[in-house]
Amino acid sequence: MASFGDIGVAAGINILFAVAFLLAFAFLRLQPINDRVYFPKWYIKGLRSSPMHLGSSVSKFVNLDWRSYVRFLNWVPDALSMPEPELIDHAGLDSAVYLQIYLLGLKVFVPVALLAWSILVPVNWTNNTLAKALATNKVQYSDIDKLSISNIPYGSLRFWTHIVMAYAFTFWTCYTLLKEYATVAKMRLHFLASERRRPDQFTVLVRNVPPDPDESVSELVEHFFMVNHPNHYLTNQVVINANKLAELVNEKKSKQNWLDYFQVKYSRNQSKRPMTKTGFLGLCGTKVDVIDYQTAEIERLSKEVIFWLTTNFVPAATVSAVTYFDDGDCDYVCEHCLQPLLIV
Repeated sequence: MASFGDIGVAAGINILFAVAFLLAFAFLRLQPINDRVYFPKWYIKGLRSSPMHLGSSVSKFVNLDWRSYVRFLNWVPDALSMPEPELIDHAGLDSAVYLQIYLLGLKVFVPVALLAWSILVPVNWTNNTLAKALATNKVQYSDIDKLSISNIPYGSLRFWTHIVMAYAFTFWTCYTLLKEYATVAKMRLHFLASERRRPDQFTVLVRNVPPDPDESVSELVEHFFMVNHPNHYLTNQVVINANKLAELVNEKKSKQNWLDYFQVKYSRNQSKRPMTKTGFLGLCGTKVDVIDYQTAEIERLSKEVIFWLTTNFVPAATVSAVTYFDDGDCDYVCEHCLQPLLIV
């Protein structure tokens, strides 16, 4: 049976880890090498430049200003007191929503804890069921068990208190979640309305396009949207399976870098063409002219990239419109296709 001491130890360990993670976050946040990670929005807006370009070689990577470590938590009250529009503009919508999650936890658990300690704890504590069971050597318990439902005798009317409080806790949690969902949805809509127009606001991803022997994926998607959304549809782009494409492109870039290196080397000394072997690490295999060999390899990889781009289509496409795609448009698309398309 758990005791107050056991719960205290568990709480102490959790608090210790929470403080350790907070200190680690604060320490890493102050380091110049992590500046772009913690302030990406400021870099995008051009309001902040990298501190790694200033100071000595050590201060480019480690913050040596001891005063910043003393004030490492000053941002917390500023963030909590900052108006919502200013917070979104300062740190982004995700930061404002993240803060709302913490506030949601307080809104849910503080009233629940107050009700539980003011109603459920007295109801459970004022019984002597566990004491009677201990007297008959039927059960072992600790003082903390007196706070639980196990201290209520079988068939007692006090069980109705737990039932009523369970419904009250559930209702309050669902109500708070509903209100918070509406708040976050309103924040998101206001954020999208105040932002500059972007291509992704006029684009949807259509998946699970049914196969057609007479039409390609692009033609099938275009035909569908021209029939059902003639005033919205603009164009579409078929999605390509690029799993191997990145590997081919990286290999081509590597070959191009080696070709540039050997061309520069040959331009400095044109009396002898650079040679290499085609085997492992250039240590074995046929000896060839490295410039001609790398050029041929780049041409081969270019053809493979083109072949991959023209053959490895998947049954999906991105559809662009001249106006916004809203939820109603997406629902209409899903309802009026032979094989339901998935709209993302």
